[in-house]
Amino acid sequence: MPPFAASSPGKPRLRDLGHRVGPLAPGPSNAITDVAGVRVGQATVFDPDQGVYSGVTAIVPTPLPGVRSLPAGFHVANGYGKFVGATQLLELGELETPVLLTSTLSTFRVADALVSWVLERSDRPVRSLNPVVGEINDSWLSATVARPVTSDHVFQALAAADAGPVAMGSVGGGTGACALGFKAGIGSASRRINLRGRTVTVGALVQANMDGILRLPGRTVPPESLGLPGAGPTSAQGSCVVVLAADFPCVAAQLSRIAARGVIALGRVGAAFSHGSGDYCLAFSTDPTTTGNLEPSELDTVFATAMDCVEESVIDALLAADTVTAPSGRVAHALPHEVLQV
Repeated sequence: MPPFAASSPGKPRLRDLGHRVGPLAPGPSNAITDVAGVRVGQATVFDPDQGVYSGVTAIVPTPLPGVRSLPAGFHVANGYGKFVGATQLLELGELETPVLLTSTLSTFRVADALVSWVLERSDRPVRSLNPVVGEINDSWLSATVARPVTSDHVFQALAAADAGPVAMGSVGGGTGACALGFKAGIGSASRRINLRGRTVTVGALVQANMDGILRLPGRTVPPESLGLPGAGPTSAQGSCVVVLAADFPCVAAQLSRIAARGVIALGRVGAAFSHGSGDYCLAFSTDPTTTGNLEPSELDTVFATAMDCVEESVIDALLAADTVTAPSGRVAHALPHEVLQV
């Protein structure tokens, strides 16, 4: 693979620069993989000669014996996008497969490969399956005509899934992403909360790729204010996908309400929610229990926690990304860390 800093090791995260979002502490990796039973794997497709910046990010709940699906909720803020599996998620509130994130025109190949992957591992006849695949339009930076993501890339991402730290920035499904005028990509964060006398975790992973003006603590930061040209289309055609995970019992209807907060949180960092940007959030629980509701006060805590995770995920996606110059001459500048140094 050509040398490409997908997520530069040693790059500081928001907390390393002296900032924090919300009062709660993160899990050990400050990532969605802190949620019990969640793994993440990624495959990056990078060809600088052809101008290809793409890939696949896989969020993989660990199967539990005898469990065929997990409770899930879904929210659409703007449906100008391709989210395979959305209608069944909304109808049944069940997640049957890993969640894969990729580029727009690769969505359908990725969904087909996911079906093959699940069928190969099934211990029973399968008559129906709902693959779940989200996407972003990264065509401002990446050449999309070739549809470079193949089934092999999907299998690589799924095989690489583990419960450790999540690579962020220009990696996997975020390789060609631009957000809020800067180079962006994959970001993730987590929070620990106390529910009913035990410590549980909420985690987010964001495929950050949207227009708007970046909002950081106490200021707005358009690229032009730093002497940099903006990256990404001036009229929105990007999409942003948020995935939230939790490891406590939660019914589908409440997970849909939690998912709504995942999209709302994008506005905290400046997302414009424009006509051409498909903005989605999927929320799921790794606890298969489907009875019982969270009390209103518990929901309030989870809502706030989810929003904090999403906000920090977007900023960390920006901080992890590197400046990219495409063969077209377009340049997506990384967010200078100096704007956040205390």
